[in-house]
Amino acid sequence: MKLLILNGPNLNLLGKREPEIYGSETFEDYFETLQKKYNNISLEYFQSNSEGKIIDKLHQIGFTYDGVVLNAGAYTHTSVAIADAISGITTPVVEVHISNVHKRESFRHHSYLSPVCKGVILGFGLKSYNLGIESFL
Repeated sequence: MKLLILNGPNLNLLGKREPEIYGSETFEDYFETLQKKYNNISLEYFQSNSEGKIIDKLHQIGFTYDGVVLNAGAYTHTSVAIADAISGITTPVVEVHISNVHKRESFRHHSYLSPVCKGVILGFGLKSYNLGIESFL
């Protein structure tokens, strides 16, 4: 099984950015934990602050991987283009969020991605990624 964890804008700042919301662990450190826990699958990681690079990555792997665990960050609430990219590929995508977006600002309550994703997981901190991976197993 081959899965990609795909993180969007500002998630490169995990561990530094708003630790009261996102925690104090970097994603790179957490990814090592995930690789050890799920050592029976091929688990890759990609992060970009650029909408176009996220779309390019989805196009690149979207017909050959078994799944994508996607935290598109703020693009979740703004990007029709990422939603179209998800619709255009055959690899299933699970949308994840570290925080419970429904307990936050009202603009975060809408997702352009949810309707084209296999499912949505939110509010479990970094464990949301574990649950996203588990959804493919």
